[in-house]
Amino acid sequence: MTSTDSSDRVPEQPLHKFASASREEMWRIIEALYHVHQLIAAMTDLDVLLERITEESKKVVDAEASSLMLYDPSTDELFFHVALGESGSQEKLKREIRLKIGQGVAGSTAQTRRSILVDNAQDDPRFFRGADDATQFQTRNLLAVPMVEHNALIGVLEVVNKAGGGSFTKVDMRVLQMFSALAATSIVNARLIDDQIRNAQLAAVGQALTSLSHHTKNIVTGLQSSADLIDLGIATDKIDVLRRCWPVFKRSTHRISNFVQDMLTFAKPRKPVLERIEASALLTEAHETFSELFAQRNLQLELDTARMDHPILVDSQGMYRVLVNLLINAAEVVPESEGHIRVSVLPAAHGGVEIWVCDNGPGVAAADKERIFEPFFSTKGSRGTGLGLAVSRKIVDEHGGVIQVEDNPGGGAKFRIFLPNAECYEEEEHFCL
Repeated sequence: MTSTDSSDRVPEQPLHKFASASREEMWRIIEALYHVHQLIAAMTDLDVLLERITEESKKVVDAEASSLMLYDPSTDELFFHVALGESGSQEKLKREIRLKIGQGVAGSTAQTRRSILVDNAQDDPRFFRGADDATQFQTRNLLAVPMVEHNALIGVLEVVNKAGGGSFTKVDMRVLQMFSALAATSIVNARLIDDQIRNAQLAAVGQALTSLSHHTKNIVTGLQSSADLIDLGIATDKIDVLRRCWPVFKRSTHRISNFVQDMLTFAKPRKPVLERIEASALLTEAHETFSELFAQRNLQLELDTARMDHPILVDSQGMYRVLVNLLINAAEVVPESEGHIRVSVLPAAHGGVEIWVCDNGPGVAAADKERIFEPFFSTKGSRGTGLGLAVSRKIVDEHGGVIQVEDNPGGGAKFRIFLPNAECYEEEEHFCL
């Protein structure tokens, strides 16, 4: 039995350390460093990175199998995260085998922070046979190298059985040590990126929940107030109180219904169910939804489908949701009694159909145009969920179309939707408002 221990970190070896290496081995050293630098530069997905590190370690020392064991500080154990070789039981190895620090060659490497080269594994008292039993793989020789970054143990990189029946060399150890040192740094960086992404996601979830909670609370408050006044009207037999409160109650129920529909549409992927419908029928349905609100605020809604005199091919339920959201937004920003909203359906220049929703409100600020379709981004404070336009873009995307916002020549905002799956007609000159 022969084994060799060496220093755990050799990131930059003096040239004389490789004086005995052949030209082929020197090229292998250079190639190893090139590959690990590629990993550091390109990999941010931790699982993919660890698998690639294990694959490359196997190649650079010409081994039959390789594994990467990560250190779990909570249990002071090593566990197999990646195991590559000819055996078909690698998943069992990853699932069942954990080594205490000091157990097996890998555990000894972790404990001493020193590389270990074993020429005859079966005769080495440190050799842990449980891994071979789990994988039905016979280890002849092995090389284990610690992965350390800023004095913190990351794990152990281990290669097994030199290809061709030979033994691992001191040059193999040097190569794997350099590879391991740089790979440890890339693992730490990938973990930091993972933490940053996770923190950003949690922050986004918290912001979304806050927005949705405020919006729901506002709607529920309106429902409760209306319900209390309706109870009072019934108790005192005052029909005028009921007449005043009932429209408010209806609007609140409509808002909560819209809110729920937006959340369901946003959360669930859906393939459009295309059907041929008249553009006027689609616009009329959306208009009827808001006819009472528009009448109360004395808002003018103009529907223009004159240039689209044939059916269009769309998912009617999906496009209804889009129009509802755009009309809600427009109605909230246009001036009361002077508000003007125009919805137009017309043939696109190169086939397909365009839908324009224009208003004479204040328009969309230049800084918001890039973000207005992002989920949970809202300029309405607690009055908005930030879902309406995100849902609209999702539905349009599912149609293979595009939705964008621009300044309306007559003042206000102009939302333009292009749907390529519609019937194609030649476009005529058309102006909004």
